[in-house]
Parts: sequence; structure tokens; C-alpha cells
Amino acid sequence: MLRGLDIRDMLIIDRLELAFQPGLNVLTGETGAGKSILLDALGFVLGWRGRAELVRQGAEQGEVTAWFDLPKGHPAFAVLEEAGILAEDEVILRRINSRDGRKTAWINDRRASGEVLRRLSDTLIELHGQHDDKGLLNPRGHRQMLDSYAELDIDIQHTRTAWRNLSKAQKMLADAEVRIAEARAEEDYLRHAVAELDTLAPEVGEEASLDAQRRLMQAAEKIRTDISKAGDALGLNGAEGLAGDASRWLQGVASDAEGRLDAPLEAIERAMLALDEAQTGVADCLDALSFNMSDLEDVEERLFAIRGLARKHSVLPDDLADFAEGLRTRLGVLDGGARDIAKLSAAVADAKADYDKIATQLRVKRQSAAAALDKAMSKELAPLKMERAVFATTITDAEAGPEGIDTVAFTVATNPGAPSGPLNKIASGGELSRFLLALKVCLTQASDGLTMIFDEIDRGVGGATADAVGRRLAELADGGQVLVVTHSPQVAALGGHHWRVEKLQEADQTRSTVVALDADERVDEIARMLSGDTVTEAARQAARALIGR
Repeated sequence: MLRGLDIRDMLIIDRLELAFQPGLNVLTGETGAGKSILLDALGFVLGWRGRAELVRQGAEQGEVTAWFDLPKGHPAFAVLEEAGILAEDEVILRRINSRDGRKTAWINDRRASGEVLRRLSDTLIELHGQHDDKGLLNPRGHRQMLDSYAELDIDIQHTRTAWRNLSKAQKMLADAEVRIAEARAEEDYLRHAVAELDTLAPEVGEEASLDAQRRLMQAAEKIRTDISKAGDALGLNGAEGLAGDASRWLQGVASDAEGRLDAPLEAIERAMLALDEAQTGVADCLDALSFNMSDLEDVEERLFAIRGLARKHSVLPDDLADFAEGLRTRLGVLDGGARDIAKLSAAVADAKADYDKIATQLRVKRQSAAAALDKAMSKELAPLKMERAVFATTITDAEAGPEGIDTVAFTVATNPGAPSGPLNKIASGGELSRFLLALKVCLTQASDGLTMIFDEIDRGVGGATADAVGRRLAELADGGQVLVVTHSPQVAALGGHHWRVEKLQEADQTRSTVVALDADERVDEIARMLSGDTVTEAARQAARALIGR
């Protein structure tokens, strides 16, 4: 609920503070007195507009502050929380417009963007008038209004879930089809490459091992001679034979040496064992170096084959095995593609059937709600002297989406048999005002917590019709808050709170102000609306009669 509005240096307002009340708040005044300025200022602080021309002549900046009471559960709390602003039971909006066009906004003393202001404003204020482009005249919002009227929140959630499931299934199928198409485009390459790799069957570490073998074989002939000579030197014709002779000679005389040769004999025995071990190692090495030239050719052929495949596929030799496995996986996609496509297609069909069922059920409920809304509108239009007008909620096919398969539009025909069309195309100014009011009365359940503003929505009507308009506005204000800018004395008389907008001429300056009216002042204002500039006693009596009913 809007509790107050503070305006400084905006257009012809230098300083103005207003305190609004629950119920029906009425603003009246002569044409040009500045009633529209109040809406401009309110729209500015809510982020709707911000022109440099709004700044009062001679001032460097204009400033507007508005504060609202927020009942528990108000949708504004969600917007504030998302924006990281402390949510309280009161929200204060302040916005400054500099003469150079720069705009700065605060919400509860926290800097805020115009986008946050606009999102917040959608939860706080609902503006209706003959040039309404945010509310009931905007066809893009008609489906949502009908859904709110029919209380279809749970049904919408189910439809969104079914749409997400369908979208997910369709994406999985599309992705699989892309993968299979890619695999099919390179099928010949894949099968050839896999066959080539399977035939070679390279192993991790094999390239390094083959390279070492090749190097050893290439060097074998050169080193084999020296190793053989070393073996001879260690054998019976060399060190082993000499050590054996030395051992026999010493053993022959050891008995006469009184134990002095025991240690040397033991040393020679150890040396003989070491020589035997060395000779065995040399022999093993010579065996390893013994190969045919065909062995070298075989090693080189496999080594070069592995390296050639690695270069061909731009991978390291040790990665060829993993690369081959990846190719087999891609082939597996192709080979099992038919089964996968069939499975995914069945999942899409199931999800589509589920979505179609839920969307169709939603359409049936919308059609039922549309019939109920049309009936309610017919009932509301009769007291507004539009009993011959035909209001119709049309539901047509739309592209399937998360909220169903329906397009909803409110259409009217001013007389039976006359062509129907959009509200703002068919109805005249006065008729449009009454259509909008009747529609708002029917949809009021969807506007809990909103302050509703009607900008001269009673234009073009008078007498009993204006009285009916006023009564509908009073009904909307019951338990809530409605602000109405009006030229109709019948509407003004039904207000719970009344302000008069005045234009004052001071020297060479013109400024606008707003005055809260007491009971007597209210009588005079309504009398002025009835009679014009000259307020007669008869006009006052008529005003009292209107107020007192």
C-alpha cells in the first residue's frame, strides 16, 4: 500500500508531501492543474520514466520519494531478496533526476538500478487508464490474467515440468543424431583406422623398448669382440687358469708353511668364485648380443610402424592404445546408433504425449475460466450502461511452450453482431474506460497487495454511468487501496479521502500543489465540479446529496 509521496523540484512542483490512506483516494482539480504531474513523479520513482525535462526550471535536480507498507507474504519481498536488499515491512524508494539526465535510485537507502525499480514497481503499483500499455490493454499479459483468475498456478507448474521433460528428451535425441551423423560421415576412416591399429596392437612402453633393442643390436658387433676378448681373459687361458695354477702351487707347499698360506689360499678361492661369476655374466651378454640380421629388421619394422601410426594420428606412441579405444567407442556409437535413436525417439514420444495431455487439460480449464470471466463481465457491464456490449475471452492455438499451447486475448464488440476486436481498437474513450473498470473488478482477486491507480478512467461518462463507475471503484478499494484521478463528481463523492490539485501563480512563477480537503472543502470541490467556476448553494446541496447517499 502506498503510504506517502514526497516530490521536490519536479516540473511545476517545488515541494509537495502527500500521505495516502487505505480505501478510495480521490484526486480532483481543474484541467492543467497538475494531476498528471503526480503520476509522472510516481512513475519516475518507480523507474517507469526519467526525462531531464521533469526537473523544475531553475533547479539542478528533481527528487521523488515514495514509501509503501508491505504486508506479510507480499511479492515485493522476493524482488528485494533477489536484489540483496534487506526486506522490511516498509519499503522506501528514492530517485533523483539531474538536469543533465543522470538518474540515481535508492531502495531502503541501498543503491538500486532502474531495472530493480521496475521489477519492484510491478508488485507495488498497477496503473490503468485510456492509454494503459502496462496493464489490461497489453495482450501479452492476458493469458497470465486469465490463469490468475482461474487460480491455475499448480496446473502451470505441471505444464512447465512436462515442457522441461520434453525439451530434455528432444535435446538428447538431437545430440545423439548429431553424434551418429558425425560418426557416419567418417565411418570408412574409423573402420580403417581401427583395423590398422588392431593389427599392429601397440602396447604402452613398446616404442621405447624397441628403440633400446634396435640401438643395442646396431652396436652389438662393435662391442661383441671386446666382450669376447674379456671372456677369454677371464677363462682357463687367462685369469682363471693362472689363479688355478697359483692355488695348486700354494696348496703343495702349504703344509710346510705352518699356516702362513691359509689366508692367501682363501683369498684365491674367493677370487676364483668372483671370476666364475664375471665369466657367467660375460657369457650371458654374448648370448644376448647374438642375433640374426633378420631380427634387427623385424625390430626396426615394428618400431617404424608404431612411430608412423603415431605421426599419422598426431598422438604419442604410448597413446596409440587409448586412441584406438576412442575410435572403437565412436564406432560403437554408429553400430549401436539405431538402437539408441529408437530408444530416444520413444522417450520423446512419451514426453510429447505427456505434455500434450497436460497442455490439453490446461486448455480445458482455461476455456472454462474464459466462459466464467465472460459471464462475469456481462454482469459487470450492465450497470455501466453497456448491457449490449459483448466481451469475449478468445483462446487460440499458439506455439507450444512452458505455459501451454494457448494464446489468450480479450476482445469486445460494442453491439451484438458488430465485429469484435482488441479493447483499444474497438471501444471509444468512454467505453474503453468502462470495459477496463469492469475487467479490473472481475480480475481483482489477482491484484492482492497492489495499489491500483485509475487515471481519468471515468472520462466520457456521466450521470448514472459515472455513479456506477464510482461504485465499482469503491468496491475495488474495499480492503485495499485505489487512487483515482477524476473529473466526475459522482466518482469523487464516493471517495474515502479527497485531495484537490491546484495551480498557483506567484509573481513570475507557476507552481502546483495538492490540498487535503476536509468535509466542508470537499462539498465545495464537488459543487465546483457540478456547477463550474461559480459555486451556488444549489450546487452545494447537490454535492451534499451525492456525498450523503
